Amino acid sequence: MGKHNKGASTNLIHIIADCAFAMLAFLLAILISCISNNSRNGVFEVPALAKQPMFGNTTFMYFMIVVVFVFVYLLSNKESRLYNVTTFFYGDRIFRLITKSFLFALAVEVILVFYIGEVKLDTAFCVSFLVLTYLFMLISAYVTWRYIKHSNRFAPRTLMVGEIERYETFEKFLSKGNTDINCVGYVSIWPTSDKRYLGALQDFEKIIHEQGIDQVYMMSLKGDGVDVQHYLDHCIEMGVTFRLVMDEYKGQSAQSYVSSVGTYPVITWHTVSLNSSAKAAKRVMDIIGSLAGIILSSPIMLITAIAIKLDSKGPVIFKQKRIGQNGRHFYMYKFRSMCNDAEALKKQLAAQNEMQGGFMFKIHDDPRITKVGKFIRKTSIDELPQFFNVLRGDMSLVGTRPPTLDEVDRYARNHWRRMSIKPGITGMWQVSGRSSITDFNEIVQLDTEYIDKWNVFMDIRILFLTVLKVFKHDGAC
Repeated sequence: MGKHNKGASTNLIHIIADCAFAMLAFLLAILISCISNNSRNGVFEVPALAKQPMFGNTTFMYFMIVVVFVFVYLLSNKESRLYNVTTFFYGDRIFRLITKSFLFALAVEVILVFYIGEVKLDTAFCVSFLVLTYLFMLISAYVTWRYIKHSNRFAPRTLMVGEIERYETFEKFLSKGNTDINCVGYVSIWPTSDKRYLGALQDFEKIIHEQGIDQVYMMSLKGDGVDVQHYLDHCIEMGVTFRLVMDEYKGQSAQSYVSSVGTYPVITWHTVSLNSSAKAAKRVMDIIGSLAGIILSSPIMLITAIAIKLDSKGPVIFKQKRIGQNGRHFYMYKFRSMCNDAEALKKQLAAQNEMQGGFMFKIHDDPRITKVGKFIRKTSIDELPQFFNVLRGDMSLVGTRPPTLDEVDRYARNHWRRMSIKPGITGMWQVSGRSSITDFNEIVQLDTEYIDKWNVFMDIRILFLTVLKVFKHDGAC
């Protein structure tokens, strides 16, 4: 975004209104504090208020405290996109965002005052300022929204290019946000006798001149044979703002955002909810969790290794190539719980596979499992070496089950989405009754639900449920 457009999506009127209402709350709080102090002294004369120390150095100190409070409040609102013109004005959402910013600003203020230590605050002032500010901020949001929506005096005169029916949903979204436009009319793509249109694209420049247009919205016209760049150039030459509305790329669960690379605007669609900070938080949790897991389980792993070696021939650790994030290959480690030629016997047992569609392999009472293998599978001890996969970064503590190469060969396109994040030691499938679910599509649904709704607390919840299931021996086989 260019240097002149950094605040293009910011609702400046709302910010100004919040500052004005905060100042009003400050002045009223000062007045209430003075009246309260006078009433305790038995003096109720208005001229006596001016003699109160509240109107001296103390007032300046209070003013600086209020400035810090309001500054933090505004920054919090900016961060939560409350001041973004595209944020929909839903009562519950606005209430939640304002409350969050108010409490955050209050917490910062309390810490600041506590750190300074020598500040003595008047109770009447503090209580009245906080109550009035909170109420005024709610009023400010509502008044600002009503003013923007019902005052078209300064709203840009707007022309909509494209079929009227295609703009119905778009205009509903505009009405819910803080974007203010004065829709002058519509322009059809091709010549038409429909009186609802001001004309067709062949008269585009003429209509702009006659109607005094400030900005143009053009619905993306892919497939209509229209040269969008031609009309964009016309608008730029005439000093008219041009906005291209993308209508063809409607992902069912995709999120989107607009950024720029140099002078190139870039629209991004994605289905993975983990941004850079979320990925960093998840990775930190993985490192700490895997290190703790390795340290705490090292005695169990040592005993297990000895038991496997005494029980059957073959290596202690079973290493198998699996598919990781977006098709990356890696070797997953587990304690060997099957006989040494288990992979060769798998083909002979393919007819007994209990998983529908053949996308995964799973049978009850698998004859390839050894005596020690049955125990470590039932207690999930066989999974402990995967802490090293997590530490390496190939896996995560919580994610989707890492498939084998032959399983992925049978995947349909929509199945690949479950591999858009790192695979995990545990996940939604495991805590939802892993042995009882035989429909692979249901597993994919659980995995994609995790991807769409991911947050740190969800990971903690899944880890907690996994521990409970391990102790209950629930769902393991």
